[in-house]
Amino acid sequence: MLESLSSLQLSLAALGGLTVLAVLIYNHWTARKNEPRQADPLREPTPSDIEPILSTELGMSPPAASDPVLDDSFANLPLPERKTQLDALIDVIALIEVEQVVSGDAALDALPATRRVGSKLFTVEGLSQDTGLWDGLAPSRRYTAFQAGVQLANRVGALNNIEFSEFVVKTQAFADAIGGTVSFSDMLEEVARARELDQFASTHDAQLSFTLCARSAAWSPGYIQQHAARLGFVPGVMPGRMVLPSAVQGMPPVLSITFDTHAALAEDPALSAIRSFALSLDVPQTSREDEPFARLREAAVLLSQAMDGVITDGEGQVLSESVLDQIGLDLQQLYDALDARELSAGSPQARRLFS
Repeated sequence: MLESLSSLQLSLAALGGLTVLAVLIYNHWTARKNEPRQADPLREPTPSDIEPILSTELGMSPPAASDPVLDDSFANLPLPERKTQLDALIDVIALIEVEQVVSGDAALDALPATRRVGSKLFTVEGLSQDTGLWDGLAPSRRYTAFQAGVQLANRVGALNNIEFSEFVVKTQAFADAIGGTVSFSDMLEEVARARELDQFASTHDAQLSFTLCARSAAWSPGYIQQHAARLGFVPGVMPGRMVLPSAVQGMPPVLSITFDTHAALAEDPALSAIRSFALSLDVPQTSREDEPFARLREAAVLLSQAMDGVITDGEGQVLSESVLDQIGLDLQQLYDALDARELSAGSPQARRLFS
């Protein structure tokens, strides 16, 4: 009887030990499964990794991820065409006449301390004695007339009466300092024009954003950055942000990626678990000729495939191919409307209006 009891106890003890071991193994497997995926430290992106639509159209290989601002490849990018900044289409413009030529140094000294009127951009340009063209003020140049302008609208809203009055005060102070005479347009007419332009801009603004969600295991910041870098994205100024640079130096990025800033700033980012990030396009900021939506869509597909993710909208609804096709068609109508208003996407006027 004692021998049978002893055997039973041994069997139960062994069974208990196996159960504990199984639980430990399961917990370890579960923990490993739920760990955020890490970047591969042994493999850097190679030219064969780079998707042509997203990188070779930039005319350069992907910049180093450490400090893209200082990368030599950016110095070789073409510069945007220099154009007069003020435009009657989106600015209130006041002409300032002078009786004698004014030096650029004197004009710069007469500028107000701040170049904004409320939330709007305030700009002064001079008529160059040498070229006869309107240009930004610069030292060691001479000007025969000036024009001051304030933007009619931006994404904050339309120019209002208070801002117009501040524009008048700043412009008059500048004119007095250089011995000039200024002519202003009617405030009520300009404010009405600002409201109409703001209404147009509000109904024709588009900032597209796809959300990529992890199907199973979460991602670490390094994992996201490594996959994005293979498509030509480089670190942005803010933590948790990467951008696909424009092919023209000084232009806004074509696309951007944003993920949890706290995860990017964590003491050990490798331990941060990220289950989603946004891939975005600011439509009015990029020319339609650059096909930014096609690049946004392809980047989303490539990243979702490589990272085992799914493309959704901001509310978690999966975006089908037919939905993406419809978005593309809607964007073409938006581009046509902007073109008809002479505010084509990517133009200097559109970039200022939609900012």
